[in-house]
Amino acid sequence: PDCLQVCIGLVVTTDGMPLGYEVFDGNEHDSKTVQSMVDQMEAKYGRANRIGVMDRGMASEENIDFLKQENRRYIVGTPKGMLKKFEQQLLDEDWHAIREGLEVKLCPSPDGEAETFILCRSRDRGEKEKAMHERFEKRIEERLTSMAQRCRKQKRNPLKVAREVGRLLGQNSRAAGLFDVDVRERKDGGTELVWKKVKAWQDWSELSEGCYLLRTNVADWSDEELWKAYIQLTEAEAAFRIHKSDLSIRPVWHQKEDRVLAHILVCFLAYVLWKTLAGLCQRAGLGDEPRRVFKELQDIRVVDVVLPTRQGVEIRKRCVTKPSEHQQILLDHLGLRLSKINQTQM
Repeated sequence: PDCLQVCIGLVVTTDGMPLGYEVFDGNEHDSKTVQSMVDQMEAKYGRANRIGVMDRGMASEENIDFLKQENRRYIVGTPKGMLKKFEQQLLDEDWHAIREGLEVKLCPSPDGEAETFILCRSRDRGEKEKAMHERFEKRIEERLTSMAQRCRKQKRNPLKVAREVGRLLGQNSRAAGLFDVDVRERKDGGTELVWKKVKAWQDWSELSEGCYLLRTNVADWSDEELWKAYIQLTEAEAAFRIHKSDLSIRPVWHQKEDRVLAHILVCFLAYVLWKTLAGLCQRAGLGDEPRRVFKELQDIRVVDVVLPTRQGVEIRKRCVTKPSEHQQILLDHLGLRLSKINQTQM
């Protein structure tokens, strides 16, 4: 890529409050950077009660073995294919609902290791994956039907047809396993294209939609605590996209190292503020999603009024817009007070 790639290690409390971060070179695959990152983070921040949380891109068996050394504790994502080992657990109904639309359950390691696997099922994620499967399924089916009709009407080269089928399935890999396609050569030298849907693949797809798997060697946490610790990864990733969403600033593709580091610093500070607001919301009984509160309060503005004088001196007056009745209630719950000086109605 043209732009500098980096890896970021984030140090947070068990509640997710960020304490510090480190930036590492990103010109290697994630799975090859874990050992150096862990060593550097431990050297700077210590190892006492430390738990490493990593996504599935870093969860190679070599890295898992490294983390097990010297009793390091971890919570990591796993490849999607590993869900197959937990098919029976997916069918069982002993799920624990930890929030609306999200269920989890703890499962022992299928290999007898001293690990616990956290099976998670998200309703929103399931609906999203189902919609994607249906979209790709429709696209493949329509294209295969068209190709089969063309083969019946024309004398086509079997190798060329096979390449087209391979390209079609490769471009729509989300549903490629659903189709069993056979390209046959006819006696007249033409091509016969025969396909059918694989019911076993379809049944597994419906069962596993919205499900994902985590693994850990932390034995003294509940399923909810383990899931909340892992999901902080997605919250941290969202913080580094705040320029595009909440701040409404277009993406800036940095080329210089100092600018990259400055960008990361601003994102880290934004994440600190975001988690601080989330903590205030929780203590005020307003839930754990600060985005709604932020949306309600975003109309409160700070305005600088500049008054020029005949003597050439500018008089500057800073004003704060007066909050609405609903906004004032939110501010009272959060324990926040706006300055009463120069409040204006806008």
